[in-house]
Amino acid sequence: MSDEAKPFDSLFVGELSRLFAWRRDVRRFRTDPVDAAVLQACLDDAELAPSVGNSQPWRWVDVQSAAARQAIRDNFAACNDEALTGYSGEKAQLYASLKLAGLDAAPVQLAVFCDVATEQGAGLGRRTMPEMLEYSAITAVHTFWLAARARGLGVGWVSILDPQAVDRALDVPADWKLVAYLCVGWPEEEHVDPELARHGWQQRSSATARLHVR
Repeated sequence: MSDEAKPFDSLFVGELSRLFAWRRDVRRFRTDPVDAAVLQACLDDAELAPSVGNSQPWRWVDVQSAAARQAIRDNFAACNDEALTGYSGEKAQLYASLKLAGLDAAPVQLAVFCDVATEQGAGLGRRTMPEMLEYSAITAVHTFWLAARARGLGVGWVSILDPQAVDRALDVPADWKLVAYLCVGWPEEEHVDPELARHGWQQRSSATARLHVR
């Protein structure tokens, strides 16, 4: 058995569990730039993510222009205001107090799309579950997230956006579907607990609450 194929030792397993615990959704970033080589290393690791039929349907858009970033920021503000109307009383007050995105400070912003028309993979595994393409793109997002955290970077996933407005702002092909908008940078704070739990929105529950046996 080659060294690459040998099982990982207990020290590595413990460190991996620690990485999972520190993989937090970051909303508070320093404005310090991220070295291009560090970002590329994270993207290279993301290419190791599994994908249906080996299709690699993820597409990354590095959002750098001030105009595009402002369009995304305006999109978020409008969607966030609309979301607030769905709450009332103390829940509305709490929602309004939450910091839900790092769009103002994150030095790197990546829009991640799924190319639903990709020919790579020749359709294997997609006839019965075509959504597997999008699930594959999401595995790339998560792999990138862990790769970034292992290097000390923080990642925040912004979901309070109108996907069609993002498509227009970034002028992407019609066959690309938005799966994630990521803020990436050096965290302003370090916490092992989720920010939403820390600020009283929702606590995490245990794995046994979601395990079902048939």
